[in-house]
Amino acid sequence: MFRYILLMLVSAGLYAANLRAAESTVDIETAAKIYQDAAVREQVRASLGSMPEHIRQLFSADAAAHLSDAQLKAVTGAAERGFRIDVFEAPALNALAANLDSSTVKKTEAFLSSGLGRRMVAADVALAKQDEATIDKIMNGEITAPSTPQRDALFDKLEHATRSTESTVHIFLSMGQAVAVGTAVGAGRDPAAVEVDARKSGEASRPGLEQNMREPLRRYLAYGYRDLSESDLKHLLAFLESAPGKRYVSAYIASLGAGFDAMGKRCGEQLGESLRELAQAQMSAPAANPPPPLIAAPTPPSP
Repeated sequence: MFRYILLMLVSAGLYAANLRAAESTVDIETAAKIYQDAAVREQVRASLGSMPEHIRQLFSADAAAHLSDAQLKAVTGAAERGFRIDVFEAPALNALAANLDSSTVKKTEAFLSSGLGRRMVAADVALAKQDEATIDKIMNGEITAPSTPQRDALFDKLEHATRSTESTVHIFLSMGQAVAVGTAVGAGRDPAAVEVDARKSGEASRPGLEQNMREPLRRYLAYGYRDLSESDLKHLLAFLESAPGKRYVSAYIASLGAGFDAMGKRCGEQLGESLRELAQAQMSAPAANPPPPLIAAPTPPSP
């Protein structure tokens, strides 16, 4: 699942790290235009079909939870109801609008409507729609694109100068925390205590995740933009390192973070309710087995 979340962040052209409150905002209609021009819906939607299976695998790999087949089925059902584009879009658009200003919108629209901007978005969409086996091979280095030392240096700058790895891991861990809190709410547990535990677990895993994902992310960028020339990459980097570019990608990361948090929380709430119903049914029926354990989102494995 982790790699698929990464795709959504990188393939949307997100290369900034620090989320900051906007000094002024724009309306939803304006934000929706940027959202549409960057083809966010197409890219996010491409990941959602396989998300229930990824969530199920994540929970089934957690040996401490000892989930039954019925509980794992509940995990899958909760993910199907939670990870949906209609759950994602409203909070994502609100966050995007809240973190943009009119000057940034003007320059971002100019970039996205340029020849380079359109080629970048087309490459983003094409890469987001790759099947998971191909994506794994790209990130593992089994599928590569021809390169030169100059191109490699540019992709290093795209990754390091803007801290894309740190941003990606941050949003992934935040989404995992939302799943855990949502599960607690749905199950009638104290969400505050669960949130503290989830945050501690996430922070403990953050350094390892960042270290493990930095090179795969660089490979992903290099393959995704393999048809962009060195001149294109330099112009892309110039935009992303400009003041409007930095604000745009910060707003974009805030937008995706809000959307994935909302889906994670919805998934968790649905899961908590389902697990509570299963526990109640088991307690009311004669059975030799004890009630199922209370669980939250498992710690993400290293990729």
